[in-house]
Amino acid sequence: MSLLSDQPRVLRLLIIGAGARGNAYAQAVKNCTGATVYAVADPLQQKRDALGRKYIWGDDRPLAGQSFDGWKAFREYEIERREKKRLSEDVEPGVDGVFICTLDDMHAEIITGLAPLNLHTMSEKPLATTLQDCLSIYRSLQSRASSIFSIGHVLHYSPHNILLRKLLVEDCVVGEILSIEHTEPVGWWHFSHSYVRGNWRKESVTAPSLLTKSCHDIDFLLWLLCSPPPGSNNPPHIPKEVSSTGSLKYFKRSRKPELAGNATNCLSCPAESVCTYSAKKIYHEKFLASGNAGWPVHIVDPEIEDLLQHQGMDSAAGRLRTRLLEDYDHTTSTAEIGRRPWFGRCVYESDNDVCDDQFVTMSWDDDPLPSEKHLPMAERLKGRGAKTATFHMIAQTEKQCERRGRVYGSKGEMEYDGMMIRVYDFATSKALVHYPHQAGGGHGGGDEGLTGQFLRAMEATERDRSRRDEAQKEHIGCTLEDIIRSHAMVFAAEEARRDRKVIDWAAWWEQNVVPAMQDLKSF
Repeated sequence: MSLLSDQPRVLRLLIIGAGARGNAYAQAVKNCTGATVYAVADPLQQKRDALGRKYIWGDDRPLAGQSFDGWKAFREYEIERREKKRLSEDVEPGVDGVFICTLDDMHAEIITGLAPLNLHTMSEKPLATTLQDCLSIYRSLQSRASSIFSIGHVLHYSPHNILLRKLLVEDCVVGEILSIEHTEPVGWWHFSHSYVRGNWRKESVTAPSLLTKSCHDIDFLLWLLCSPPPGSNNPPHIPKEVSSTGSLKYFKRSRKPELAGNATNCLSCPAESVCTYSAKKIYHEKFLASGNAGWPVHIVDPEIEDLLQHQGMDSAAGRLRTRLLEDYDHTTSTAEIGRRPWFGRCVYESDNDVCDDQFVTMSWDDDPLPSEKHLPMAERLKGRGAKTATFHMIAQTEKQCERRGRVYGSKGEMEYDGMMIRVYDFATSKALVHYPHQAGGGHGGGDEGLTGQFLRAMEATERDRSRRDEAQKEHIGCTLEDIIRSHAMVFAAEEARRDRKVIDWAAWWEQNVVPAMQDLKSF
């Protein structure tokens, strides 16, 4: 059934950033009827054309307004298009919304730059790589409050997690939540690909791994323990304290096998055949040799997939080998090294510095609702009692991004992973196991779930702009302030880890966030 069953106009969307996430959301839009990807913006023509052929113009050539070499080119086109429309000239309809799927450090410039256009916006996570940029985004969007804004916190939208939250927050199957242990197992080779050799390996170039990899896990915990249940007008239960410990424990020179000697590239390393993290083993033997040229191989070189399809395995393998041979030495500038990934580089000789093992602890105090003083204290504390959440991000795991955890409550205990949810009841000594629907697509159906909710919120707002806040709450399920809060918690946790201290959350928020959120004069 169409999302827009009684609205004749199909929503039109722009994808900014034609990489892996841009393609994932383009596919999700394709799977949701009633909307279409109409345009793409990316500085790399090969990526732009590949996404365009697959989702927009097929074997034809792109029309005017469908292909841009960057977001600024789109902005210029759209301003001109709107001016022509104002002058009653014939113009193509514009896009209604945009998916921002670029590198993380570009988000703030793009979101604030497009804010005057008042387009519905979905930004991939993280929102930005600094607290200051997150708050700049907040200010730019606050004064233009008639459009929907969503963030790529896909954990909110998978069938598994929707059921998990309902069981905990609405059905209260374990009673009052007292403690949660939540783990993201990144995956041994996935971490080496993205956070040792890849774009997100260096904090000074991108951001801490807690932000780039696990900001939606912190958001997930706040969604369970801080945000009120659906339909409630209660304020969020704000945490009391946050602390964190962690470091780069393994992927560093001190762990390098002696057999590897001075080698810095896998393809010339004497230890390659016995090294778990051999780039040849990961990219060629594990993936390409079996005919898989998608992720992560196409991140090494996006043309390998096309070469495999049209010229065969030898051509594709040759291109992969060429890319893996690329390396740097003492003559290479620091700027050049940091500018790009080095997928054939020894994992013990890279310039990575982000944590590969980190814990975050958040705690809450009793916070009874002051407006409910006529009720017994136990009633006033429902969902607002003292509790603790711990999060563990760890690189060296068999599972890849398949979150798992335990919830300890006053009446029972819950255990979960990506496939099941087990609830044990203290009173009956019985356990009930739920097996949520396993949706297709990325993040257990979260990519498509988020996309569908974003489109529903767009639809509702396009019909009646005055319903924007209602549509944001009903379909997106979080406000812009919620998004800022979860990102701010990551930045506070990182400060706690670096300075080896426990942070008073309310005081930290008041000092670092509130003044900037209230300063709207320049917008």
